[in-house]
Amino acid sequence: MGKLKITQIKSAIRRPADQKRTLIALGLKKLNKTREVEGSPAVLGMIRKVEHLLKVEKG
Repeated sequence: MGKLKITQIKSAIRRPADQKRTLIALGLKKLNKTREVEGSPAVLGMIRKVEHLLKVEKG
């Protein structure tokens, strides 16, 4: 699918532990931090799980 630019826009405070671990696995630990990731099926599944906390752009 190509590269995706993901930014954490909401806090992980008061979220289930699995969502917190998913954010860490995506490389996001703080608000407004951005990472560029490869759009593999595994990564797309992780993004979908926490999409309410992220802003996703095609990059």
